[in-house]
Amino acid sequence: MAKRNIISIIEEKCNGCGQCIPNCPEGALQVIDGKARLISDIFCDGLGACIGHCPQGAITTEEREAEPYDEKKVMKNIVKAGKNTIIAHLNHLKEHGETSYLKEALEILKEKEIDIEFNKKTETPPSQCSCSGEKMIDFSEEKTKQSVETGERISHFKQWPIQLHLVPTDAPYFQKKDVLLVADCVGYSIADFHKNYLIDKSLAIACPKLDSNTDNYTEKIKN
Repeated sequence: MAKRNIISIIEEKCNGCGQCIPNCPEGALQVIDGKARLISDIFCDGLGACIGHCPQGAITTEEREAEPYDEKKVMKNIVKAGKNTIIAHLNHLKEHGETSYLKEALEILKEKEIDIEFNKKTETPPSQCSCSGEKMIDFSEEKTKQSVETGERISHFKQWPIQLHLVPTDAPYFQKKDVLLVADCVGYSIADFHKNYLIDKSLAIACPKLDSNTDNYTEKIKN
């Protein structure tokens, strides 16, 4: 087993309401003995689709030793759940830039001769994760003026998300643009980071030294 991000449930906070269950299309969660439980490491992708749907704040992610996530076993559960669950899962992978898992999922659907157009809107909206920084936003056209009264410096930050493991490779702010790839501590270390480095650039941050899985980073940079 290797270390990776995976869901953690704070039992004392969980009241067993079950709101997290339908928002985990992978089937990793069940309510057992009045508490939400992670039933198998191999079903949890660690991306946190369930977190924002817990009213008690009982679900977080942690880095620990866990069995590898298994897309093939996940898809067996998802296919049984029907079209909308399949679409929610595919959109979830796409939104997080998990291109290798998405490719594997589509190959499994092809093998089973299941035709899904997951980019189209359905009755079931895509999973909403807990972090507002995961929503793709391009505000590069917005003009920001420096405050004359305070002398406050302007921000050259033009997009969400910025974390490399969340950034979709097909984001419009990456198309034919200069992309600045930096360690996530740089912004705190260099006082004039925006002025000296970020002007007219899209941004992606990561920490290869501390992050447990850098395979996805390599795949994204290639794309």
